[in-house]
Amino acid sequence: MAEQWLLPEIDLAACTRCGQCVAQCPTQAVEMQAVGPVIVRPAECTYCTVCEGICPVGAIACAFEIAWDEGGV
Repeated sequence: MAEQWLLPEIDLAACTRCGQCVAQCPTQAVEMQAVGPVIVRPAECTYCTVCEGICPVGAIACAFEIAWDEGGV
């Protein structure tokens, strides 16, 4: 069975290719290519949502946010 990762979704039609997501990715999982930003190292993506927050046009979306329950009921 192939490994699967939850990855941010990049809307290349909305992307302006500003490169902020590439510059701010803490694990260098995103790389600018001819089509725009692409997650080229999915195993390195920690789903930190930095790219989603930095995108000035909202072209990157993370499907959900991970929330930790510190033992509350």
